[in-house]
Amino acid sequence: MTWFRGKGKHGIWVALLIVVMLTGCTWHGSGVDAITDKGEQDQVKSDPALGLSIETPKTQPSILVDQNGYRTGAEKMIIFRGEGLPKQFEIRRVKDDAVVYTGSIKDRRYNQSLDEYDSYGYFTDFQTDGQYYIHADVVGSSYAFTISDDVYQKIFNTACKQFYLNRCGIALTEEYAGKHSHSVCHSSPAHLQENQAKEIDVIGGWHLNEKSDRDVATGCRVIDNLLLAYEMNPDSFTDASDIPESGNGIPDILDEVKYETDWLQKMQDPSSGGVYAAAVTLQADSTNPSQAEVSVEPVNDTATIAFAASMARFSYIYQNFDKGYATKCLQASDLAWQYYTSMEKASEHPQAFAAAAELYRATGDRKYEKVLTDFFRKASFTEDFRADDSMFMGGITYLLTSQPVNVQTCSSIMKALLEKTEQIVDDANRDTWYVSETDGTKTEQMLSDMRCLTVTNHVIYSHEYTAMIENYAHYLMGRNPGAVNLVDDTTEYTWRDSKTAAGVISQPVEDAQLIILISAIDS
Repeated sequence: MTWFRGKGKHGIWVALLIVVMLTGCTWHGSGVDAITDKGEQDQVKSDPALGLSIETPKTQPSILVDQNGYRTGAEKMIIFRGEGLPKQFEIRRVKDDAVVYTGSIKDRRYNQSLDEYDSYGYFTDFQTDGQYYIHADVVGSSYAFTISDDVYQKIFNTACKQFYLNRCGIALTEEYAGKHSHSVCHSSPAHLQENQAKEIDVIGGWHLNEKSDRDVATGCRVIDNLLLAYEMNPDSFTDASDIPESGNGIPDILDEVKYETDWLQKMQDPSSGGVYAAAVTLQADSTNPSQAEVSVEPVNDTATIAFAASMARFSYIYQNFDKGYATKCLQASDLAWQYYTSMEKASEHPQAFAAAAELYRATGDRKYEKVLTDFFRKASFTEDFRADDSMFMGGITYLLTSQPVNVQTCSSIMKALLEKTEQIVDDANRDTWYVSETDGTKTEQMLSDMRCLTVTNHVIYSHEYTAMIENYAHYLMGRNPGAVNLVDDTTEYTWRDSKTAAGVISQPVEDAQLIILISAIDS
């Protein structure tokens, strides 16, 4: 019985068994390959050259749901596309097609971007856990979804575990990695791009793309978002997420970040304090990436200042678990800061603002406060805070610091944060899908907006903000124009089926921002 039901008899079972031999280690996609029963919307054609039956895409449903599901007691809403809709919809149970709830289709709105009318169905008062689908006359049926209080837990666990699966330089055993297990990769010394004769140990860190590259600035962005998630909602993170460090008394998400910071310190030139930009895998198309040589890109300012910010941030948080290691990170951060400021004027670069904010919070040193003050005095500061990611992250850190602060400046930052948040909320409320960005190819911008909502809701709780944050989850997991799960590949119709950009969990920065979203919902 397929989750996407059409009228008439059941469709054809199509089963393709693909045996994949894992020969390398890259940024893995998530989920489990599934064999499902397809409805009559599917068409199957034969390819004599391959001797296989190949599925062509099925018709997109006109009833849009979050394929992952809805929390039992939370607000629940679905979207109906088109005109001439019936007045009612039914919730049917997957296991026996029994009708368990009847609701009204209402609140018709014109969607200008798609030139169509959309309507809504609400079933917040239906609070029986289980697996269901929506059916309505004329329109047909939706994909299936789950109702459960822990409906986000599996997604959250997968999103967090993704970073372990992409560790470089160690063997991932089947015990922890399952089908993604592999032998040690990139365990040989690398060569400096600018001096091939010089070797350097850069074993470790996370693979951050399909080529197994490890980029410092990208890794630091991931760290900053993971630490923000932890700092806002520490109770969402456990010491039992099934990684080798589980049970050591430290939240596993911090163990994961430490694996990356161990590698980052290898990327710092100990004599100058500058940070090498990336460890790039050199491979021809036929080369096994796990055995390919690694080239270390030269020191650059972007990597160095990103390193300074992230290492200071981690030092501040990790001091409660290992003061010695936290101090080592802080010293590395300060060394990177010294190198950067010997080359650049800090007050001219937003990345330096973020680093100064982290270092000031961690140390209270006035030299960092002076840099912050230089930024605060700029007429463009408020607009820069709203528009630039580094300025945003630095401003939030300044609000969170226990060091002496300028109260008037904090008020200005809060005002800018609220203005940015209200603009996002206004844009979302005007949109059919109740999110601020409805281009499925721009999930990072959508997640960035969600992060702003989450931060504001952490400071000033609002039921409206909470509901809006969850709307982003619903959109990403299927309640969108493509009816596609943009997050992972474990539901009926996902990014793999739709041939859209890689799923959110498969993209490290977006994955870290998704963790912010889910930890906020479940906090």
